[in-house]
Amino acid sequence: MKCPFCGFEQDKVVDSRSSKEGRAVRRRRECLECGKRFTTYEYIENFPLTIVKNDQRREPYDRQKLLTGLMAACKKRPISTKKVDSIVDKIETALEKQGKTEVPSSEIGQMVMSELYKLDDVAYVRFASVYRKFKDRGEFVSEVKGLDAKSNGGGGKSLR
Repeated sequence: MKCPFCGFEQDKVVDSRSSKEGRAVRRRRECLECGKRFTTYEYIENFPLTIVKNDQRREPYDRQKLLTGLMAACKKRPISTKKVDSIVDKIETALEKQGKTEVPSSEIGQMVMSELYKLDDVAYVRFASVYRKFKDRGEFVSEVKGLDAKSNGGGGKSLR
């Protein structure tokens, strides 16, 4: 492992522990040259997952793409990066349990919508507007009214 500070290739592991709900090992390392510490994560190499887009194109699953979409929906909201990361972990775990090699993008979108609905109304509506491709203000207002109706009926949180 190369030191990110000086590039030296020898280090020692100072601490090692389970992380990300047991899906990774977090290691604190110390460079034997400069003495600085850094963190690495070790993951199990999973079978490749292919995402089937709405136009039937296929592309490899990209955790960063999912994370970026969630972060955009949660921008300037009181939602920690750690919480967003845990949502991605939860979705990945659910996908792995299915054991499929191909998953429709719409299925992942629904998983994200479900998690955001429980977490934050504004982030939910932001994601929904992109995911459902709202064509005009009416569709947007309809989604917000539907969300408000659910919250008044004992469902999610109110937008007020």
